[in-house]
Amino acid sequence: MKRFLSILFLLIPGLYSMCQLPAKHEVKKIFVYDMKDMIAPPMWHKTQKAFEKAKETDADIILIHMNTYGGMLESADSIRTIILQSPIPVWVFIDNNAASAGALISIACDSIYMRPGANIGAATVVDQEGKKMPDKYQSYMRAMMRSTAEAKGRNPMIAQAMVDPSIIIEGIADTGKVLTFTASEAVKNGYCEGICSGIPEVLADAGVPKYEIAELRLTTIDKIIGFLISPFVSGLLIMIIIAGIYFEFQSPGAIFPILIAGIAAVLYFSPLFLEGLAANWEILLFVAGVILIAVEVFAIPGFGVAGISGIVAVVAALTLSMVGNKGFDFSSVNLTGLVNSFFIVITATFLAILGSIYGSRKLFTSNVFGGLALNTVQESSTGNVAANARMNDLVGKSGTAFTILRPAGKIEIDHDIFDAVAETSYIDKGASIIVVAYENAQLIVRKA
Repeated sequence: MKRFLSILFLLIPGLYSMCQLPAKHEVKKIFVYDMKDMIAPPMWHKTQKAFEKAKETDADIILIHMNTYGGMLESADSIRTIILQSPIPVWVFIDNNAASAGALISIACDSIYMRPGANIGAATVVDQEGKKMPDKYQSYMRAMMRSTAEAKGRNPMIAQAMVDPSIIIEGIADTGKVLTFTASEAVKNGYCEGICSGIPEVLADAGVPKYEIAELRLTTIDKIIGFLISPFVSGLLIMIIIAGIYFEFQSPGAIFPILIAGIAAVLYFSPLFLEGLAANWEILLFVAGVILIAVEVFAIPGFGVAGISGIVAVVAALTLSMVGNKGFDFSSVNLTGLVNSFFIVITATFLAILGSIYGSRKLFTSNVFGGLALNTVQESSTGNVAANARMNDLVGKSGTAFTILRPAGKIEIDHDIFDAVAETSYIDKGASIIVVAYENAQLIVRKA
């Protein structure tokens, strides 16, 4: 009897465990999303959506399917941060390439898996032309790579060697070149958990026998936002905004240019506002800048404090709307991202002004719009004679400024309206004037 009770006592724990219900997450929920484009604001937008959906669906693992040559450091840093702070484990499957910003993001993940023939590394910071940036940018990247590797228990010097070719690690990085690992080298040095041919093999290698996969599905609105916040489209919208404002100030009352500029401004600021990048005060700063420029052009003689302040406000608003500052706190904004945003704004502004000047000259001489201009030649043989004689007679006569002359405008003499140019840079509307010369088919006037 005692022997029977002893055997029963030994069997009870086993019988108890057999009778228990399966664990809640016996079937693992794997949330997968692709990172196969340039690391830029659209990818940051996509990553935010992925992590939100993963949390909503109570996912056990977030799996990034990566194949990228890198991209913008600011976007990579934002993605790195959300991965490091994620309560859900994040894995990455490198399907061929994890270069530059892609390497930084991969190192932030809890587990790294690579396809045979894949590579990770080459994280030197370069500009838009592929040229190496100054050392202050490299220093920031080195520190970010080290801290990320330390956070995940990986060798920080290896991560730094992926940025700095001067780092020497015997047997690993001793060639004087930026470090890049193959899949087998990454496994050997603790930068890869396994070499797999696909996601099912990744999960099998990780010991996940039962799982269900959910993939990120972006809505149409998400895709539109992702498109609008891409650097190229943002730059194009800035060009349209600046060109529209320029044309409107050149031809007051035209309406169409400022209307186009307004639509472009809405398309520029709206997605950035929805993404939490453009704050209310930045949008108001832009509006205030445009108003200051308008006041300078239409109300104040010359070009001074109001105009310069307006230009600074517009450029600052467009630049700051693209970076992730929190109100007036810029501590979380890295210098590289700010410089990139400023470069986009300045380049787009320059091209817009240059294009506007060129376009205003060519618009009415093109085949498309030539019909809007009067091309008929009025020959003297048919009775058409120039009005030079009459214009010369106006020299010495007095009148009033029919419009503001800045320096060109219109004047009124004996109830007739004439085009004229001020001898000085500015004459107020209604001011008394006197015609001092007729040169180059233009009346030259000064204040009486």
